[in-house]
Amino acid sequence: MTRHPWPFAAAVFALSLFVYAPGCKSPVQPEDDGGGVTPPSSSGTATADYIELGRISKISRFRSGVGHDYSDDYESCRSMKHYFVPGSYPVKIFSPVNGKIIYLTAEWAGTQVGIEAGSRTFIIFHVNVFSSVKVGDSVAAGQQIGTHVGSQTYSDIAVREGRRLLSYFNVMTDAVFQKYRERGVGSKSDLIISKAERDADPLTCSGDTFLNQGTLPNWVNLN
Repeated sequence: MTRHPWPFAAAVFALSLFVYAPGCKSPVQPEDDGGGVTPPSSSGTATADYIELGRISKISRFRSGVGHDYSDDYESCRSMKHYFVPGSYPVKIFSPVNGKIIYLTAEWAGTQVGIEAGSRTFIIFHVNVFSSVKVGDSVAAGQQIGTHVGSQTYSDIAVREGRRLLSYFNVMTDAVFQKYRERGVGSKSDLIISKAERDADPLTCSGDTFLNQGTLPNWVNLN
């Protein structure tokens, strides 16, 4: 008896329609990178901290209402980066990864530094960059690239992978995070507001300006 492949092929086609629904922002999207673990990259994992942690007193949570709207193509009206508030100065700034300096952009205070590592770009704001650091330079994890600009603003870091922003804490090794545990942070998720939590407690924006800060805690204090 001849067997026809049509029923099997039809089932495969139907399954493909379910997996890729037209109109979605991305064919495959993680449900939420908030409290979970960001899928590993072949490189682009922070094996050193970007900042002199001993001088930091508190850190804003991912998706907080601190600063201004900094969101990706999948979310809006939330700060999808982390602010680090120094308690003393000067504050050393390091490359968190083995990577390459892909841009140095002047800001109102200091320089914004883009470090490419694999599929990710680590963006460090408000840096007094050493004059020896140039676009195109290779940098090693833990290599000092400058200092935070000063008391006129916080230090902040963002991590971009394609069109998505990731929490810095979800792309660092446990060995790096151990220093935060020693400062009283119980887990990486303590530093992250999940997408579901933020959506349930939305912020209001006028352009990039937050008109409210929500009811969820925006900061984690270090001991």
